[in-house]
Amino acid sequence: MPAPRLASFPAIRNALRFYQICSVITGVGLLLLLAEMILKYTPIHLELFAGGSGGALWFAGVIPGADCQWWSLFLPQTNSCEMLSLGDGFNISLAILVVHGWFYVVYLFACFRVWSLMRWKFLRFIVLALGGVVPALSFFMEARVGREVRTYLAEREAAEAAASIPATEGTR
Repeated sequence: MPAPRLASFPAIRNALRFYQICSVITGVGLLLLLAEMILKYTPIHLELFAGGSGGALWFAGVIPGADCQWWSLFLPQTNSCEMLSLGDGFNISLAILVVHGWFYVVYLFACFRVWSLMRWKFLRFIVLALGGVVPALSFFMEARVGREVRTYLAEREAAEAAASIPATEGTR
């Protein structure tokens, strides 16, 4: 793979910052989604609501259908599990799901931007994309990618500066 051009370093720094912000937001959203899924699909059967008859912030029960068992989430032939929510008001559990889903697209764009500017191999993009799917991975990836990119940029700029100093001194 060819190395990134020096002229693209400001764009790489901006893309890295955007990736880091998106990574943290996606990671928090994924952890909230995980908590929501545990509350809803385990025997607890609760969803979080705001407003409505329960007050400012409250949990409402969810009635699973007769065919809903915890293992039905993992078996393709039993994907007809229907859950009936007993809450009214704004469904925060559903909002977490939708917001994370849409923001994951933004996160993928941020991953693509850093990946393409750094000219990494395609497997690296897949690993970056998994950060928005595997809980807590985005936090580790954000730290590692940030450290690697900043180190690479600093080393490359130092090497370019060292290479240009002897050339200018010899012309005097």
